[in-house]
Amino acid sequence: MTASDALAHGRESFERRGWGDACVQLSAADREAALAREDLERLAVAAHLVGKYDDSADAWERAHRESLHLGDAPRAARCAFWLAFGLINRGEVARASGWLARAQRVLDDGAHDCVERGYLLMPVGVQRFAAGDAAAAYATFDHVIQVGDRFGDSDLRSMGRLGRGRALVHLGQIAEGVALLDEVMVAVTTGEVSPIVVGDVYCGVIEACQELCDLRRAREWTAALANWCASQPDLVPYRGRCLVYRTEIMQLRGAWLDALHEARRACEWLTSPSDQPVAGQAFYHLAELHRLRGEFGKAEEAYRQANQLGRSPQPGLALLRLARGQVDAAESAIRRLVEERHDRVTRANVLVAHAEIMLATGDVPAARAAADELSAIARDLDAPFMRAVAAHAEGAVFLGEGNARDALTALRRAWTIWQELDAPYEAARVRALIGCACRELRDHDTATMEFDAARRVFQQLGATPDLVRVEALLRTPAPKVAGGLTAREVEVLRLVAEGKTNRAIAAELFLSEKTVDRHVSNIFTKLGVSSRAAATAYAYEHDPI
Repeated sequence: MTASDALAHGRESFERRGWGDACVQLSAADREAALAREDLERLAVAAHLVGKYDDSADAWERAHRESLHLGDAPRAARCAFWLAFGLINRGEVARASGWLARAQRVLDDGAHDCVERGYLLMPVGVQRFAAGDAAAAYATFDHVIQVGDRFGDSDLRSMGRLGRGRALVHLGQIAEGVALLDEVMVAVTTGEVSPIVVGDVYCGVIEACQELCDLRRAREWTAALANWCASQPDLVPYRGRCLVYRTEIMQLRGAWLDALHEARRACEWLTSPSDQPVAGQAFYHLAELHRLRGEFGKAEEAYRQANQLGRSPQPGLALLRLARGQVDAAESAIRRLVEERHDRVTRANVLVAHAEIMLATGDVPAARAAADELSAIARDLDAPFMRAVAAHAEGAVFLGEGNARDALTALRRAWTIWQELDAPYEAARVRALIGCACRELRDHDTATMEFDAARRVFQQLGATPDLVRVEALLRTPAPKVAGGLTAREVEVLRLVAEGKTNRAIAAELFLSEKTVDRHVSNIFTKLGVSSRAAATAYAYEHDPI
């Protein structure tokens, strides 16, 4: 194939959005004879869309210089902007800043009134948003939209609306902000936006959904974008943080093996050739998947890598310590973490772990405080996902307090929402707790059915630790008289009745002595006794195990 044939083929592939072939053919033509500016821009776009970032940056730089040579300052500024855009996606902020400054100088030197000035406002808005000044960001993005409207630039309008929508969400005008985000995604999926901006628009929308705990909307737009991308098999639309969000959505949907594959791909993508800012988040999510699957050694290593890349390994690491029976380490870590300041979504994740660990250690009042705070966050956000999280925690705490009837009400509410959200793992965990509540209420048939239903889901997902726990519940005979005690407290009471010290009980149950002390105190309170002898007498009289 001659250079002219390769060039014609590359142009044709570009027009039909065959990005991989366009990149190959235009590169081949360029090796024979240097491409003209328009073809350099095509090569830069195609290379970016298939993930060949170095080739894309080189083509944009050459197109920039050619535009300067031709005396076209606005076009040179636009090329510099897209070069910076790619560098930002790779985490090369210093180089990107340099190219943005050059683009600004090129326009200022000629006092050009052009659409490119709107493009150069976008990084300003993003910086203001990242700094927490949502009002200033809103004003900047509003200016961007005005420039886009004046020059009829769909890409600029869409990016401006994305920024303005996210700013509105942070300003508390959630309904108006979400409507703008939906409008932007409609423009993406109907082909009104250039493919080069699709990934970043999607990522911004999904990040907003994550902040609002709007799982349903995140999944809907992910599916819509996947359908749009299906006609462009070479396209790599998911970059940076988007990769991590897609993994989280897959996990919630119950596609754990797919999520593992995506998490590993994200870790590889975000650390090659250099570490990107969100690489730590990718390793953290990989660790979470390994923890839930019972692959504790792999989880430990992934948490370590996340920490090295700047992402705290908590609260996942505390839950890993709990799963390994290292209760004191789990309790110390989560108590320290809950005292720190977090945004509300991060705070909610910490509170979920705090409630679980406090229940395991027998500190029911602390678990109650965490559940109550989760309920307040759920009321504030008014999102189904957060309502399910809060009801789940509330039900677990009611069980810890010995209130099985109220536990059942809260847990059934949580299960209904998890079912509506198609979140099988979370729904199965709730069913296991429903089984515990039914057992406390002497409804042993329903309890067994709930345990069995949860067991099947855990088995399908590969959730080994949960599977082990629910199988133990299926094998353990129900207590004859519980006296309001939890299953763990019944175990402790049995050992107290055998005359064992708290230290011996801790060793046998793989708990800390402090946790056993707390369980014994709770047992005394629930049974209305004040000594080990009285608790032992109760145990022999009522035969609670």
